[in-house]
Amino acid sequence: MAFKVLMPRLSDTMEEGKIIRWEKKEGNKVKKGDILAEVETDKANLEMEAYSSGILREIIVKEGESAPVGDLIAIIGEEKEDISGILKEGEAEPVEEEKD
Repeated sequence: MAFKVLMPRLSDTMEEGKIIRWEKKEGNKVKKGDILAEVETDKANLEMEAYSSGILREIIVKEGESAPVGDLIAIIGEEKEDISGILKEGEAEPVEEEKD
């Protein structure tokens, strides 16, 4: 079963985080508790750990990029598991402007 890796809230005032460095690369095995990435918050750089085990299948937010708390930043799953549904969920839907 694939697991979504969401940008965690690493401080009380954190609204978004910036990925400084991924400690694991796509295709690496990940165990629950492993350090996945270093994240820059509004207050400090902190380590983000994995909450599930499997293979780091997809990195959505690359090093140097930011994401709001709760956004999809990566996917952990089995080696040949279909993750296309999760990838589609993570895509932003176009917003239509209201016309007067």
